[in-house]
Amino acid sequence: MEHEQPQHPPLPSSTDMAPSSLAVRDHAFFLDVDGTLAPIATTPQEAGIPASTLQILQRLVKAADGAVAIVSGRPLEEIDQLVAPLRLPAAALHGAHWRDPDGATGRLAVDADEVADMAQQLAPLLSRHSGLMLEQKGIALALHYRHAPHCGELVRAAMEKLIQRRDGFVLQPGKMVFEIKPRAASKAHAIERFLGLAPFEGRVPVFAGDDLTDEAGFAAVNERGGLSVKIGPGPSSARRRLPDPAALARWLASLA
Repeated sequence: MEHEQPQHPPLPSSTDMAPSSLAVRDHAFFLDVDGTLAPIATTPQEAGIPASTLQILQRLVKAADGAVAIVSGRPLEEIDQLVAPLRLPAAALHGAHWRDPDGATGRLAVDADEVADMAQQLAPLLSRHSGLMLEQKGIALALHYRHAPHCGELVRAAMEKLIQRRDGFVLQPGKMVFEIKPRAASKAHAIERFLGLAPFEGRVPVFAGDDLTDEAGFAAVNERGGLSVKIGPGPSSARRRLPDPAALARWLASLA
């Protein structure tokens, strides 16, 4: 069944901050963290959501009657730290771990020992290239090469080799990072799951993200006739674009 395409008002640019007429209570909002709510930082540990953005997010939650969720590759505990004092429904680790609006949590069944074994196998590579940083997420791994950009293909090859005979995992490229995640984890699946739950159910989805990891989510939202918003440059299937997290915050403020 085809979904009717709603007429969304134009997103404001960084210079045109005219308020949008989007009906907030008819929409469900799904937001990525890094590069979307939080500016990209040198390391994941240094990232933070500006206090002003958190205040806007708090107002948006109230205006949307709670239909706001975080959809991120970060672990759930880190999401909570970044959006505190808010405690929002969230899909962490690309949807491998989640918290529903009622507070119930769940996660995909993944062999954590297998993930730990893959991390151990990456140790020699890390020792040879000091600019690489391995982020261990329990049921996923992310190998960042922002400080060793010449190692990009080396990182890709090493991580592809790790999952060659591991059917339960896939390689996810991102901004200066390659991530091994559970095959069943997808931001698209996470968004679809939330849209089956109150208060998201029956609403038009809005999803904002900045990276290759968000493209599946954009596709799912587009399929439902929703509003997909790419933050920053680069090719994307998103239907709208904003230049940076500050512009997204201004647009959300105009709605809230």
